[in-house]
Amino acid sequence: MTNRRIKPKADSKTSHRAIYLTALMLSLSLFCLPYVHGQTEHTSQWRSATDKELASIIPDRAPVIAEHIETELRTASGITDGKGHYIAGVVLITAGYSANGRYSNFLLTQVPLKIGSTTLPEGHYLLGWTRGEDELKVIISSALTGKPLVNVSAVPATTIRGVQSIHIWPPSDHSVIQLGRFAIPYSIP
Repeated sequence: MTNRRIKPKADSKTSHRAIYLTALMLSLSLFCLPYVHGQTEHTSQWRSATDKELASIIPDRAPVIAEHIETELRTASGITDGKGHYIAGVVLITAGYSANGRYSNFLLTQVPLKIGSTTLPEGHYLLGWTRGEDELKVIISSALTGKPLVNVSAVPATTIRGVQSIHIWPPSDHSVIQLGRFAIPYSIP
């Protein structure tokens, strides 16, 4: 006696329905994949820039209104997408200039950057701040004209350890610009 298994005959309606559902799920997956991939790729492609990369993009003297103010490269921080785009910041050496809270940091961005409800185009900016009770009142201005563009509050950075003059975190980590122990949320549209 042989041990043969007898397979039940599949109902043709059930078989067609299974094929239809499988094809539907596969096409929906393929349709949604570019959208999902684009969303994660957009934020995960950004990483911290190396010291060498920062040295190549941070000017020794930043263009500030009608002056060229010296930068302190050892304080530089930034991120890159690995495709030649950077967002970076550095402390300005403002001794002898009438900065007085109007600016203390230089920010350059090679992609649009959304801070608060304002999207800044790529360019050079100044960060100035005054201390509030539990926040910094930050003013972001055009580096070329000094015209204020964004007023935003930097709040205590409770999820970040350490204090730095300026630190730009990649979107996949914190998506904030850190000033001392305070943070300004940003996004890359």
